[in-house]
Formats: sequence, structure tokens, C-alpha cells
Amino acid sequence: MKMVTQFFVFLYCKLLWRGLKFVIRKFTGRCELQRICYNNKHGARRTLKIGGSKWSLKQSVHPDKVEKTIDEIMALKKINPDTNPQLGISLQASLLQIVGYRSLVMEVEKLRREPYDCENQEHEDMLMKLWKELRPDTPLSGRISKQWCEIGFQGSDPKTDFRGMGLLVNKHLDWYFAEHDKATALQMLNDSLQPKHNEMSKAEWEQKSLEKAIGYSFAIVGINITDLAHSLLVSGALKTHLYNVAPELPSLLHLQQTFCYLMQEFHRFWIEEDPSDIMEFNRVRSKFHRRILRQLKNPDMVLCPHFSASDLHLVNL
Repeated sequence: MKMVTQFFVFLYCKLLWRGLKFVIRKFTGRCELQRICYNNKHGARRTLKIGGSKWSLKQSVHPDKVEKTIDEIMALKKINPDTNPQLGISLQASLLQIVGYRSLVMEVEKLRREPYDCENQEHEDMLMKLWKELRPDTPLSGRISKQWCEIGFQGSDPKTDFRGMGLLVNKHLDWYFAEHDKATALQMLNDSLQPKHNEMSKAEWEQKSLEKAIGYSFAIVGINITDLAHSLLVSGALKTHLYNVAPELPSLLHLQQTFCYLMQEFHRFWIEEDPSDIMEFNRVRSKFHRRILRQLKNPDMVLCPHFSASDLHLVNL
């Protein structure tokens, strides 16, 4: 009996909604897509609503087929493109964003699933370049070396820390940050190695082991923020930001720049939280994740509007 009741309630609501849409169209002279496109500015507000409508199925089309898809939609809805030229332009931008986001998720997943291969010279070159960017004046004694701990890896071989995120860490996120915003990356690395309190002189601190720093492990934080960026992307939470910054197709470059922003914001957040030691890292990371999620619920949110990590000045420890 309960299932029958639920069925009739569902049927009633569906018929009511269809009837309401019919009345609105007759009253305004516009279909649902027209109302969405004309009543919402370009970006997340418009694209999220289009993605949430029945036309969200069109996200399966190839970017090259978007124009043809729009022509089919216009014909189906009996909309004259000559009298509604802006509608086609608006639909094209939003559908390209939807298609691009889906393609980006697939590209990122492919990178994440590709493990680091020490037999692959390209992989090895990228890793060595990361060292040179972060330790330009310090030669690496060998491929397997405790020196990797100086930039925040846990052991003598960084590849053991890449598990789970694969090439997404080494080739596309940590490396991008170190190369494209080197000054900021170096400052963050330096800050991460400092003691939490100024209770000892620099000379005394330099005599201590780096493993006893009450900061955080730079490389490990990079891997964690990579995981965070991946989670935001796959869950769809990052749609708000990417739809507001990518005029059409969101790309890997947009994700790399977003990663740079998240790294710096986590750095600030860590300082603000003032954790007693590194054992509080998971708590701080979870709290930071929740804060970013809250921000992304705002359809007008842009995490890094200018895509210039250097414009976001760091707080010095």
C-alpha cells in the first residue's frame, strides 16, 4: 500500500511539474533552456542548471559535435536561431564546459592510475627535476638517498610515496607548482622545515634532525593536496570553480593552477590552526577540506580568479 501511495504521489508531482512548465512557457514565451540561459549569467550558475536539466544527457557528446547537438535541440524545441542568436552561443559555452569537465575527470583518472615507473626515463627525469627546482644549490648524492627527506618525502625513495596518486603527483601537480611558482614553493618548503616556536637559535635548530621539525613534510602535503584536488574534481564539487574560470573547456592546466592555490591556502590554514605537532595533520586537513567544500557551494565562487599563485602572498612563519 505504501508503494502504491508513493507511486501516485510521484505521478501527481510529475504531472503537476509538467503542467506548471507548460503554463510558464505559455506565459513567458520561453522554454526551460531559454529561461536558464537568459536569467543566469555565464558560468556556474547557468551551466549547473543546464547540467541538472534533462539536457544534461548531452554531456556525452564529443566537443566537435556540440554545435550539431545545439542545432538539434533548437529544432526539437522549435526555437528560431535567427531570432534567438544569443541562446545558441550560451548553450554552446555551457555544453562545452559540461563535456570538458567530464573529459578532465577521465584524463585525471588515467594519470592517477598510472603508477610511477623507475624504469621509465621520463618519470625519472621529472622526479630529478623536482629536486633541482626545490634544492637548486644542493646536488643529490644518488637516486636512492636520505636527502629526499629534505623536501618532505618519507624515505630514501620518493616513488614509495606516490602510491594512490600515481603520475598525477609527480608529473602534473607537485612538479607544476615547483616549476611555475618556484619562489612560493621554495618559501613554503623553507617554512615547513622550521620549528613551530622560536625557542631555539638558528644554530641550535640546524643541529637538530629535520625529522623533528614541528612543521609539516612539504612533499607529503603536496601528495595530500593532490588527493584533495582529485576528490573535489571527481565528486563534482570543483564544477563551481572551473565553470566560473574556464570560458569553455576546463583543462588539466586549470586543475594545476587550482592545486597551486590549494597548496598556499593550506599553508596559511596550517599556521592559523597552530597545531601542537604533526600528529594533528589529518584533523587540520579534514577541517581545511570542509572549508573548501563550503566555499564551493557558492555558485559564484572562484578559488583563484587570476590563476597567478605568485599574486597570493604567503604568511611568513
